Amino acid sequence: MADPVKILAFAGSTRTDSFNKRLVRIAAGGARAAGAEVTLIDLRDFPMPLYDGDLEAADGLPAGATRLRGLMLGHGGFLIASPEYNSGMSAVLKNAIDWVSRPVGDEPKLAPFTGKVAAIMAASGGHLAPLRGLVHLRMILGNIGTIVLPGQLGIPFAGEAFGDDGNLKDAPQQAAAETLGENVAKILAKLG
Repeated sequence: MADPVKILAFAGSTRTDSFNKRLVRIAAGGARAAGAEVTLIDLRDFPMPLYDGDLEAADGLPAGATRLRGLMLGHGGFLIASPEYNSGMSAVLKNAIDWVSRPVGDEPKLAPFTGKVAAIMAASGGHLAPLRGLVHLRMILGNIGTIVLPGQLGIPFAGEAFGDDGNLKDAPQQAAAETLGENVAKILAKLG
């Protein structure tokens, strides 16, 4: 029997009760149900300063970026839930991508991203589904070599969307989030 595919799941938010952390947990459940091994992380556990070439030249990658890079290299796919701030992706997520994309040793600078498969999603407290920020995330990931699946999910009114059990109250939204995780697992299995 083949080893299960490995998927790294995280939100581009460090807020403790983040809607996007809730959403990515649901997608991770869908990936696990499809047979994937999922590692769910919190970017808060990987602190790093704003990317600065002078800091990199003086000290190399910060410890948080090095640890995150190692995890990304060890997983074939990603589930990413990104909050939308002022119509774009969060600075925390963009900064993590910027640091992790830097070259280390003989590895190409984009090794953590190249050829990986990702599904993206977002939850927002407002009435507009947070899809504008996902456009930026999709573009960035695609430009650095990640295969971003065409399906995505935006949850508006997130403050009312989740039940006490952490699941989405709306059954079609719940199924759509689980399907994102399932699809990454299935594509990785086919590519493997």
